[in-house]
Amino acid sequence: MHAERSSATRFQECSRYMSPTQVSNFLDGAIRNRISVRLIAEQHIALSQALENPHADTSRVGVVDLQCSPKAMINMCGSFVSELCEATFGASPPLVIDGHTSATFAYVPVHLEYMLTEILKNAFRATVEHHSKHHLPSRPLAPVTITISPSSSINGTPPYFSLRIRDQGGGVSQANMTRIFSYAFTTAGRGAEEEFDDTGGGGPYAAQHVGGSAAIGSGDSGEANLFSEITGKGLQTGLGTIAGLGYGLPMSQLYARCVIGMYATSQFYE
Repeated sequence: MHAERSSATRFQECSRYMSPTQVSNFLDGAIRNRISVRLIAEQHIALSQALENPHADTSRVGVVDLQCSPKAMINMCGSFVSELCEATFGASPPLVIDGHTSATFAYVPVHLEYMLTEILKNAFRATVEHHSKHHLPSRPLAPVTITISPSSSINGTPPYFSLRIRDQGGGVSQANMTRIFSYAFTTAGRGAEEEFDDTGGGGPYAAQHVGGSAAIGSGDSGEANLFSEITGKGLQTGLGTIAGLGYGLPMSQLYARCVIGMYATSQFYE
């Protein structure tokens, strides 16, 4: 969090000299390099400790879990996000896991944990908000469904492992689809507060200080001042909130690509 505050402060100072695209490109490179260097350092430390310990866990090679269980990771992250959602909105959608639930694969658990947590936070929040606007209170919340799908090698292509996360949260408007991986772009902010609290009392996000020019629907002028917004509001989100400052999706994409993975979104309308 201290590093994020420092970065936001520095970008506020240089925002007059850099366009939003330049800032995003720089952040992509800087954060990707930091993730890579940290991964290499942690791998070196873990391997060194394993060499000194004859009873080291053979299911891991450094920080890589050779038998990482997506189901176990989903349950752990889902429990955490469910508590956040319950504390924020007073309700939380059920989490359903289907597909090859017993499958395992080699991966860095801490990276998967970050990605799952951020995506589930978005899915849970969107589901509760959409339900409150379009359904009767007595109707149960629609579940968030995660399908685990391993794949074998086909025609010489390397096997892959996919997790499909589906929710019924109403999706993102087509006008904003190109912006969802932009830093500081968030659909949780002033607009969300107004939807939940017409009296101006602040709504469920009031303590998070998210909104203004960094919120959805602010237009180009808001995007240009996104880092001023972050710094001005003090980066008050932290780990204990269901919605953040728009870093979750772009950073999840970087984590996925760090180990030659892919992160994609799609929408289906009934």
